[in-house]
Amino acid sequence: MNFNDELKARTAHVNAVLRDYLPQEKGFQKTVIEAVNYSMEAGGKRLRPMMMECTYQMYGGRGTVIGPFMAAMEMIHNSSLIHDDLPALDNDAMRRGRKTTHKEFGEPLAIMAGDVLLNYAYETAFRAFDQVLKADDPVSGYTRVAEALRVLAFKSGINGMLGGQSCDVEHDGQALTENQVEFINKTKTGALIEGSLMIGAILAGADSDQVRKLEEIGSDIGLAFQIRDDILDVTGNEQETGKPIGSDVRNKKTTYISLFGVQAGRHKVEQLSERALGTFDSLNAEHGFLRQLLEELATRRK
Repeated sequence: MNFNDELKARTAHVNAVLRDYLPQEKGFQKTVIEAVNYSMEAGGKRLRPMMMECTYQMYGGRGTVIGPFMAAMEMIHNSSLIHDDLPALDNDAMRRGRKTTHKEFGEPLAIMAGDVLLNYAYETAFRAFDQVLKADDPVSGYTRVAEALRVLAFKSGINGMLGGQSCDVEHDGQALTENQVEFINKTKTGALIEGSLMIGAILAGADSDQVRKLEEIGSDIGLAFQIRDDILDVTGNEQETGKPIGSDVRNKKTTYISLFGVQAGRHKVEQLSERALGTFDSLNAEHGFLRQLLEELATRRK
């Protein structure tokens, strides 16, 4: 199977896993659940749960304990997108080729949907303990799940994604330094990629040195991914990206591209990608698809 075919197959598999964990649209809270599922079912690359499952497989992981964490990570990611698109933040009308959640359901319900999805992510991740009961060694399984939960909370919290979002919002429209931009990119974007690579390995029983290297890979790839995203905001087109082009300029947002230009951005992406792949090749495990996926992220057009 070539890379594109495997990517499609893995994306379809992740979508199937996600559907198993989406909340049922019923009860007096049905409308906000519909908004939650609208966001989750809008498509997307599913990179984070895909990476998580890859590292789980790379270190010999078997079984269903990975499923709740895959779903939880994508829920956390989508909660951030719902809030990012709001009028108070980026004020975007399109996401993944269709109306953003606040355009479809209204701003109040979109705010609630983002909150609900973030909390429901942790409800979902805790369901991994139920899967551990079926394992041959539940004691070590519980320990791994607990560590994976710690990483999930840390990488999505004030020292991770939410910390980056907060810094981004606080300095909205202001001129930022390179260090500030790098902090926002590494936390807001990179932290969940780091966590995804780490959690898969943790659940499979990888040692701490391997997990640390995966964190380094995630940091470099996350930063490269965000710089590439900023490049596409300048050079891409809406048909390919599925979202409006030029929002960074309209919102007077300081990015690596606004500081140093497109060519410097491309060079930085290349440097970060080469370093990440070098670290990947030093791991005590191999996964051809994951390596190629990390490489492809630097040259993506959407």
